[in-house]
Amino acid sequence: MSRKPQKGYFVQGRFVAQGSELDIQFRAERKGTPDASRTDLKRASDALQTLGKNLLTLRADLLAALGLPDVLLNALAEVRRISDFEGRRRQMQYVGKLMRKLDPALVQAARQSLEEQHRGSASEKQRLHLAERWRERLLADDSALAPWMAEHPTSDAQQLRALIRQARKDATPPAAQGLAPRQGRAWRELFQFVRGHLDGAGLAGASDTGEDDDNG
Repeated sequence: MSRKPQKGYFVQGRFVAQGSELDIQFRAERKGTPDASRTDLKRASDALQTLGKNLLTLRADLLAALGLPDVLLNALAEVRRISDFEGRRRQMQYVGKLMRKLDPALVQAARQSLEEQHRGSASEKQRLHLAERWRERLLADDSALAPWMAEHPTSDAQQLRALIRQARKDATPPAAQGLAPRQGRAWRELFQFVRGHLDGAGLAGASDTGEDDDNG
């Protein structure tokens, strides 16, 4: 993961990152405004505690790659174990305290990891929506098969047609029974088929949806 150079300056041989508590304190001292310093420090402290809270949502692989201190990782793990509201609040205050002790470069890396995860989640959501739209098109109109095959020529056309036929059949209960349309196994497998090709992974493992086949 590429990291942008940390902006800052050195004071008596110590690196001070821009926007850090130390930077805010130095700037406030130069201005002679201790009240503003306290306000800015509180804002920076709250931001770091929020960042610590957001780390609870970070994927395990991205969290491990950060190389955070064990004491912080243990504190975050403890937050996950605590169900009591007040207990979690106090533990998060402790996490915030530990976050304020982090090297500025680690703080920046944590922010970048969260941004990377967010970008990945948004991209995954777009792929899921695209797969859903393609499934709807293929089920609604036979003419949608041609543009699909044009875009994904490695698709097994015979298998795709079979999935479409079966999904349509499953979704059409006998009219006399007055039943609502159901989605069977083929409906889910069609989604996995489409998604697999959109992801560039073909149909490997696509039939294993991880869902119980209650309706098909």
